[in-house]
Amino acid sequence: MAKSLPVSPLAPAAFPDLPVIDGVTFAATEAGVRYAGRKDVMLALLAPGTSVAGVFTRSSTRSAPVLDCQAKLGGAGAEGAAILVNAGNSNAFTGRHGVASVEAITAAVARAAGLPQARVFTSSTGVIGEPLPHERIIAVLDRLVAAQDATGIAAAARAIMTTDTYPKGAGRTIEIGGKPVRIAGIAKGSGMIAPDMATMLVYIFTDARIAQPEMQVLLSEITELTFNCITVDSDTSTSDTLLLAATGASGVDVAGQAAFREALFEVMMDLAHQVVRDGEGATKFVEIDVTGAASDAEAHTHAMAIANSPLVKTAIAGEDPNWGRVVMAIGKSGAQADRDLITIRFGDTLVAEKGWVHPDYKEADAAAHMKGAHIRIAVDLGIGQGARRVWTCDLTHGYIDINADYRS
Repeated sequence: MAKSLPVSPLAPAAFPDLPVIDGVTFAATEAGVRYAGRKDVMLALLAPGTSVAGVFTRSSTRSAPVLDCQAKLGGAGAEGAAILVNAGNSNAFTGRHGVASVEAITAAVARAAGLPQARVFTSSTGVIGEPLPHERIIAVLDRLVAAQDATGIAAAARAIMTTDTYPKGAGRTIEIGGKPVRIAGIAKGSGMIAPDMATMLVYIFTDARIAQPEMQVLLSEITELTFNCITVDSDTSTSDTLLLAATGASGVDVAGQAAFREALFEVMMDLAHQVVRDGEGATKFVEIDVTGAASDAEAHTHAMAIANSPLVKTAIAGEDPNWGRVVMAIGKSGAQADRDLITIRFGDTLVAEKGWVHPDYKEADAAAHMKGAHIRIAVDLGIGQGARRVWTCDLTHGYIDINADYRS
């Protein structure tokens, strides 16, 4: 039975009203993979001609579904495609059993939906190291195919949750050449979040027309500035998968269109932020800006060192403006830094400048900022022009409570 967790205090008021994407339908149902009394499998069917791009975990222990998806990416398929996702069991570290489960599920989806097996993509999320009871998933496939609905994306978002406290969705509708182009995406993620690719599980759909190679480049570029700039607990999942599917149903070619890139960026950033806001036990959404680094890459290294520091994150949870812990994180990052050039701000409060506490600094001002739900920490290294912004959350006892009994 899935344990009921209180909804994150940082959650949005409601699941958004997402645009319907022509050429995509959804269904979700209960398969009893691990949970009882809740939907835990979703199936999305994609129209013929759909292009699929993806980005995946770089973990050396990545799961069988991830490896299978990576092998199947390519051009548009005349026969359409399918994406099946289950929650409760990640089918990771399961050896030949994991490969056999993926083979059985993809073959069964192909039969049920009338698709080539090479166009069936699967993801699994949940407990690591237990064989996936794939026969339970196969048993509900006819039900999933029969229940397909163009408006079923919200149910799909709920079906892929594990320790998430709310379903995550984001969408945009733009005009290009006087015609509408729509994007809608869903995500799951709450813990084991330190992406080194994309994030947890994310599925984005658009009716735009774009060639797969160009879409792949675009997805990878935007990933670096969105999902690869978030962290909850510094742990990279074995199952992280991001798939982007373009049906082309709008008839609008978005190749090289800045408006489409910006809209896709906004959807991906929205979903990335929602994952952080649902961080296990989180009470604070934290934005970290690093400027003045030797390069953008070094700024990223410094920013993630701050964001992943348990000492920084617990200080934030305790509403303690302990800027010494920020200095510590910078020093341990391994990227270039000069102690006597560093400037630090908490919110609008100048804490330290050029390697020393600012003479006008009043801890009460910084402490007041720490009481808010949105915390901003800014660091200027004074070395070069490199900059990066990343997002994280605080580390509370709630994180321990959730993960101590995750399998029980």
